[in-house]
Amino acid sequence: MVNEIVFDEPVIQREKLITGLYKSTFPVVAKYVSKMGGSFDDAKDVFQDALVIFYEKAVANELLLVSSEKAYLLGIAKHIWFKKFRDNLFNQNFDCFAEGFDVAEQINEQPSANKLMRYLETTGKKCMELLSAFYFHKLPMKDVASLFGYAGERSATVQKYKCIEKVRETVKEQSLAYEDFIE
Repeated sequence: MVNEIVFDEPVIQREKLITGLYKSTFPVVAKYVSKMGGSFDDAKDVFQDALVIFYEKAVANELLLVSSEKAYLLGIAKHIWFKKFRDNLFNQNFDCFAEGFDVAEQINEQPSANKLMRYLETTGKKCMELLSAFYFHKLPMKDVASLFGYAGERSATVQKYKCIEKVRETVKEQSLAYEDFIE
């Protein structure tokens, strides 16, 4: 189904359509731009550019809609945001990031094994052994399953996930950050 929008209607109907599009589509565009690291002002700019493109195509009778005006406008906005994001990425001067950044200092800041072990131990002996077998000894999940008596690889994978979740919960409960693991 292809719809064609023609702006031969009276000005009041055009205004209603544009206002309706703004109310229904802008929140979706703002959410998308925010999720992609943009600000509210970025979202307004992107949406207004998309609305202008939409309007120009409609006036020139070049607007063929496959689904809805809202979907078409959202697609334009996503394309504009992606292009803007890509262009900004290529045009950045990376020297500004290097100021005050000592690579040697960053390399030397490694997490403390003792602090990490303390949080891993909160999972219990069996979890510690399972995580050690998989991550430290690099055993395949099939071997881990048979070593610990699980019915299969899937069961061992689920248990490993549960063990990791225990560690995450401990870290989350104590509101720890990466810096808390550095000595």
